[in-house]
Amino acid sequence: MPAFSRFTPLVASLPSTVPFVGPEAIERQTGIALKARIGANENGFGPAPSVIETIGRAALETWKYADPENFELKQALAAHLGCKAENVAVGEGVDSLLGLIVRMVVDPGTPVVNSFGGYPTFNYHVAGFGGRLVTAPYEDDRENPAALLDAIRRENAPLVYFANPDNPMGSWRSAAEVEAFARALPETTLLVLDEAYIETAPEGTAPAIASLIDLPNVIRTRTFSKAYGLAGARIGYAIGAPETIKAFDKIRNHFGMTRISIAAALAALEDQAYLATVIDNIRASRERIGTIARANGFQPLPSATNFVTIDCGRDGDYARAIVNGLGARGVFIRMPGVAPLNRCIRVSAGPDADMAAFEEALPEVLKTL
Repeated sequence: MPAFSRFTPLVASLPSTVPFVGPEAIERQTGIALKARIGANENGFGPAPSVIETIGRAALETWKYADPENFELKQALAAHLGCKAENVAVGEGVDSLLGLIVRMVVDPGTPVVNSFGGYPTFNYHVAGFGGRLVTAPYEDDRENPAALLDAIRRENAPLVYFANPDNPMGSWRSAAEVEAFARALPETTLLVLDEAYIETAPEGTAPAIASLIDLPNVIRTRTFSKAYGLAGARIGYAIGAPETIKAFDKIRNHFGMTRISIAAALAALEDQAYLATVIDNIRASRERIGTIARANGFQPLPSATNFVTIDCGRDGDYARAIVNGLGARGVFIRMPGVAPLNRCIRVSAGPDADMAAFEEALPEVLKTL
């Protein structure tokens, strides 16, 4: 007799897992305190001092719920972006917004398109709502809009995910290519254009906000987790046509945002001078990571993000051995999950001390291999 389950057949069929191994888990498993936390694409340079001061003041009011309409933050984002508040939705990080978007579109069996090896949290949500993932391969370590479009048409898929710049490879497409892809989609296909790393990308990477705002089948997602240094505060936002953005109010957690997070985001938006300094620091760190990679016989890939993906020239087993070896020496990094991308390792930009720890440990690991 089968065991009784209180859960739906879908939930009962899913594995109970955490998609990412966090640095805290590595410390628990190894008993080694990390010297360099450069694997999760966090911003080790941290938020602006003005933001830290604001967080301290906001903590005094943390007994209050946040405004369930997120009115002030939406107004500030609209002014920053050059659109209207009705074009903006706020949520608990991009990951939360991705889950809501998938929930809007996906029924059990619905085909959903992503690049093979692309951001796994989106795939996690697709599985969680019973969708059927359809993948298209990368082309020269970049997401391939033509291959994605072929898969959409072949499967009649109502949802596609495209990250620009891309995680895990750090690559990017031009604004013109992205806009052409968006406008080539069937009206029945919703595009999630994930721009989590857009602040660190070269000029000409992001389509102008006005260029896509008229398309009801495009949702752009952005975050305060990367360049603004607020990953632990969980602040993401979506940009789109009003009729599309309004759908978030049907299913979102209206009290999901915290007062401290909202205050931090408002202060971060105001301090664009600090943001410019951090972006310069990230660029310098990317250059140093590239120098370290080349000194050890590896090839750094071009990056528009706050990390550098490094081609180790062999296979996934070799790259995994490097990741594990660095972890055993207190240096936390990650790697792409599938071939051929998993020939690489991925190193987040960070302060000089983190870079020095990586520079010292990498050749030691390679000697053991």
